[in-house]
Amino acid sequence: MIWVILIGFMILSWLVGNQLKSRFKKYAAVPTSSGLSGAEIAEKMLRDNNIYDVQVMSVQGQLTDHYNPQNKTINLSHDVYNGRNVSAAAVAAHETGHAVQHAQAYSFLQFRSAMVPLVGLSSKLMNIIFIASILFSFVLSVFSFQQMILIVVLAQGVITLFSLVTLPVEFDASNRALAWLNASGITRGTEYDNAKDALKWAAMTYVVSALAAISTLLYYVTMLTGGDD
Repeated sequence: MIWVILIGFMILSWLVGNQLKSRFKKYAAVPTSSGLSGAEIAEKMLRDNNIYDVQVMSVQGQLTDHYNPQNKTINLSHDVYNGRNVSAAAVAAHETGHAVQHAQAYSFLQFRSAMVPLVGLSSKLMNIIFIASILFSFVLSVFSFQQMILIVVLAQGVITLFSLVTLPVEFDASNRALAWLNASGITRGTEYDNAKDALKWAAMTYVVSALAAISTLLYYVTMLTGGDD
């Protein structure tokens, strides 16, 4: 049963990912009226929000854009950092939206950041249990099946909670980005609609991840409670 669920969400994730790449490629060919690069847009949005302690940086890769609250850096992929198009504007403003959240002590972002070490520990714990139960039979003599599943449920519960908390963080960052893009005139008319569509598909990737995490958690809970497969 779990493999059917995982394969199903893998296919769904692939489909959403393809749509995301297609939209970003399409809107990367649409120049913005402002003519500003992604880096310039991020810097302007920071200034407009009275934020002066965040650095905008260029990083390698595609769709590697992110905000790092640890060192207060907005990391934009090369195409976004230098791009003067709708896709670059949408991504740059979205990542800057996270910086604004951080500066304003947005509660969900603070909670998610605090969960990061626990999520890392939970993922490692689940991997250890799965590998050990397959390779080392003595594990089954030390821990009962129910005990191991309980640990997996708790670990998956942490991962699922993190996925759910991520949703308001990402949606809020997009809302902040779109509101600022519209108010500042960076994107006008159909440019704004295109930016909104691009961020909508980016958000869908997080929705799929959250649904996959919930489904996986429910499966393990069913195993723990002795439900039918």
